[in-house]
Amino acid sequence: LFQPPNPLRFASGQELGPITVAYETYGALNAEASNAVFVCHALTGDAHAAGIYSCDDRKPGWWDGFIGPEMGLDTNKYFIICANVLGGCQGTTGPGSINPSTGKRHCLNFPFLTIRDVVAVHAELVRHLGIRHLLGVIGGSLGGMQVLEWAVRFPEQVKAAIVLASAPKLSAQGIAFNAVGRRAIYADPGFLNGEYYDSEGPRYGLALARMVAHITYLSEDSIELKFAFSMQKETEFQIESYLHYQGKRFVQRFDANSYLYLTRMMDYYNLSDGFASLADALNQAQSRFLVASYDTDWLFPTSQSRELVSELLR
Repeated sequence: LFQPPNPLRFASGQELGPITVAYETYGALNAEASNAVFVCHALTGDAHAAGIYSCDDRKPGWWDGFIGPEMGLDTNKYFIICANVLGGCQGTTGPGSINPSTGKRHCLNFPFLTIRDVVAVHAELVRHLGIRHLLGVIGGSLGGMQVLEWAVRFPEQVKAAIVLASAPKLSAQGIAFNAVGRRAIYADPGFLNGEYYDSEGPRYGLALARMVAHITYLSEDSIELKFAFSMQKETEFQIESYLHYQGKRFVQRFDANSYLYLTRMMDYYNLSDGFASLADALNQAQSRFLVASYDTDWLFPTSQSRELVSELLR
C-alpha cells in the first residue's frame, strides 16, 4: 500500500511508502461486501488470529476460540480481517524492515508512530479489499484504542465499534509500566542503539520488559488462584518461573525496536487530541458501541470504561 508518489503521511508529518501489510482473512466476503469485521490485535499480537498453518504448530491463532463457524465471530456469517500493525514485526513494515531509500533497516530512524497512523493503514487495507463499510471493528487493549480511533477518524467506515478492556488514553500507571520496560531494553548492552540485527540483540532487556508487562495482564485474583505461594525445587516460586518462561518465549518472536515504538505509541495516545473534549471527539463517530471491561484489570481499570460510556452518552 501507499506506493510512491502517494506515500503514507504520518501524523508527525513524515512520509513513508510503499508499506507492506501482513493480514489474514477468515470466512467469505458476501456479494454486497457488507459482512466484514476487522479485528485489531493487542500490543504484541499479530495477524494470525485463528487457526493453524500446519499440524506442527504448537498453538493456534491468539483468538482461535472466538473466530470460526458458530463462534462469537461466526465465519459462516462474517468475513473476518486481522492485520499486523504498522511498526510491528510480524510481516508489516516496521523498524526492522528495509528502508527502500537507503537499502538499510529503519531501526530507530523509523517515523514517530501514532495510533492514527496504524488505523490509516488498516483503513486503506479495507479499501484495497473493496470494502466500503465494516459491519464491525473489534479489539482489546491497544486493539481497543485502534477501534476508538477508527470510529472517530473514519466514521463512514465503521457501523459497530466493540471496545474490550481499553480506554481513550493510557493511565499514569500504564505509562509507568511501559517506561520501565523500555528502560530495560535501552540498558541492555546488546541494544546497540537499535542497530542489533546482526547480533543476538537485547535479549535480556526485552525479556524483562515482557515480564513486567505480563504482570499487568494478570489480575491479583488470577495470580493467587494459579500460583499462590507454591514453590518448586525449593528454589523459586512458580510465578517466578512462569514469568521467566513468558520472557524467554517473547524474545523468540518479537523485535525490541517494535516494542519501543508500540509502547510509546500507546503512551502518547489521547483520543481527544485535536478536539474540544472527549465527548466532542466521540461525537464524530456514527457507529453503535459496545464497551466491556474487567473489574480486575490493572492496565485499563473499569473506571476508564465507565468514563468512556459517560462521554458517549453525553
